[in-house]
Amino acid sequence: MQINTQSLREQIYLYLRDEMQSGNLAPGATLNLNAISQKLGISKTPLRDALIQLETEGFVTILPRRGVRVNKLTLEDVREFYDILGALEASVVLDVFHQISPDHIRNMKQLNQDQRAALDSEDYGSYYRLNLEFHGVFLDLYHNQTLMRLITPLKQRLYDFPRHRYNVEWEKRNCAEHDTFIEFIEAGDREGAARFMKYRHWSYTFQEKQIRQFHGND
Repeated sequence: MQINTQSLREQIYLYLRDEMQSGNLAPGATLNLNAISQKLGISKTPLRDALIQLETEGFVTILPRRGVRVNKLTLEDVREFYDILGALEASVVLDVFHQISPDHIRNMKQLNQDQRAALDSEDYGSYYRLNLEFHGVFLDLYHNQTLMRLITPLKQRLYDFPRHRYNVEWEKRNCAEHDTFIEFIEAGDREGAARFMKYRHWSYTFQEKQIRQFHGND
């Protein structure tokens, strides 16, 4: 595979992310940098640059003189991610609540309907993409790129690795929670919407059974 020299680091980064998503680079695996360089027809300098970004985002660990390891996602990682995401998204809801228009609400309802359709057709890739878009409706109103640089990698860590089993009932409950969140917005309940996002939707304690099933740690 030859990579265009334009934005080389970003292209290598996306290639490695795709390899993780497809399962070709599994959690716990050690990367063969020589093999990757040869396959892509690149030097190790842009490869190292891409790996530094992946390490910053938590996908890999660079081990001095020992190589690069794809990180496993532990339940403690998931617990911490849920706490962070709940706090950040609840804070955004409070800040942008009065910017959420009827058009935004219609968009969220449509995305939620599309998520249910994706589940019915067992199109889990589309389901997770639509789920990110649903949250993006209000997150994008915040216009804070630093915040998105924090949130995006956490969600990618939670969802990107391939799953061998899916809990459709949990995903349907996720859609039902989206419905409830929208109801808070339509009722003008700013604090209620924020509390629901933090203490129900992103509550590790409330979601723990399904989290363990999803991440294969039951």
